[in-house]
Amino acid sequence: MNALVINLSLFKAGWLAAVFAAAASLPILGTAVIGIAVAVHLWQSDEPRGEFLLLALAAAVGFVWESLLVYAGIVQYGPNTALAATAPYWIVAMWVLFATTLNVGMRWLRKNLLVASIFGGLGGPMSFLAGEKAGAVTFANTSIALVVIGLGWAVLLPLLVRFAARNDERVAVAA
Repeated sequence: MNALVINLSLFKAGWLAAVFAAAASLPILGTAVIGIAVAVHLWQSDEPRGEFLLLALAAAVGFVWESLLVYAGIVQYGPNTALAATAPYWIVAMWVLFATTLNVGMRWLRKNLLVASIFGGLGGPMSFLAGEKAGAVTFANTSIALVVIGLGWAVLLPLLVRFAARNDERVAVAA
């Protein structure tokens, strides 16, 4: 099976596991599935150290962004947070999971950062809306939440894509 199919399949499995486990108040189960997907990704990577840096950056960006959304009252994740008004660990794990696609399944986003911005601006809110329908997240005001999430993803996804590409190039030059 080729790396692209494995990468995108593991992403989808991790996403589904995380969302439905969080909705069932069992976020540790979804996070464990994500952990397995990330481990497989790093094991298959030609440059696991570089990929690890990308995943760590995605975790930090995800934690800050999601915590801002929670703090502002735009989204609520329920009782699964370690600290009040911060993002729960399982949503941060989902950012790490998504980052596993940036140099494999979503590598095509590198070709045009405007396309990456549009993809993030539309895909981010759609993903959150699906998570809301599954019961993993709630919105104070759905319209406002989707607009804010879309704007955030429209900015953050191209930044992550650019970091992924530059980091990938640096690792290749150093090898």
